[in-house]
Amino acid sequence: MKNAFPDVHSYYNHTGFDYRNIWNRRRNDVAVHFGYYDEQASRHADTLDNMNRVLADMAGIRAGERVLDAGCGMGNSCFWLAEHRQVQVTGINIVKSQIEACRSRAQSKHTALVDFAEADFCQMPFENDRFDVIWACESICHASEKAAFYREAFRVLKPGGRLVMAEYMRTGRPLSDHCEHLLRAWLHPWAIPDIDTAEQHCAYAQEAGLRVAELRDVTANVQVSLRNLHEISSRWLPFGTLLSYVRLVGPVRLGNARASVRQYEALLAGAWKYGMLLAVK
Repeated sequence: MKNAFPDVHSYYNHTGFDYRNIWNRRRNDVAVHFGYYDEQASRHADTLDNMNRVLADMAGIRAGERVLDAGCGMGNSCFWLAEHRQVQVTGINIVKSQIEACRSRAQSKHTALVDFAEADFCQMPFENDRFDVIWACESICHASEKAAFYREAFRVLKPGGRLVMAEYMRTGRPLSDHCEHLLRAWLHPWAIPDIDTAEQHCAYAQEAGLRVAELRDVTANVQVSLRNLHEISSRWLPFGTLLSYVRLVGPVRLGNARASVRQYEALLAGAWKYGMLLAVK
């Protein structure tokens, strides 16, 4: 039987319009992640870049370092890091259309600090001990075997290098039937096979040889952003459903909106939290 849910390629190829024009509105660099609200940022556009600042500060990223963005989306974090932290950034992604968009953006910016490669972060085409920092923002969720990412991260990090990541983390395994249902209704249309607990992420890192230096629950800082997506999607769904009948909106985009509603419901049900993890080689 044919899988009713999209894979990563299909998901991002069909939802690019939504990320560019609905979530990012008039921003030039398209952020495929949530916003971080604090005393430094309270407007949606500002909170998207603020997420980059918080992760960069957490990792202690310094000018001149070499950073790998594992699952770089449309390159927002890569360009932000190059501009604001003066580092050399390589972004990798398995979605060809996104890599092409990243390369086009890099050419228009005339920057030599950023480059991109179509590659899998669970099987990286890089030599050992190459990067000072590995950056992963809401990307490892797409891996079917998340432990494989941690093993690769350890391999390509220099001694003393850091892994910093922001990720959706389930609050238990298993959860109640209701919570598991909400998680599936959110994750599968987003091409996410499953999410793991914070304890599982720490175990993967430690088994790979990394030392977990810090684990933060920052759900409170991203909840406004999550609620914004819920509200946008709830308002759009009736129109999207009508447009789907005349085939102006496809099943992936419609499923994306429905899943966005379920994501916030799953959060309110206590099924998951938003975590940040820092690990050191």
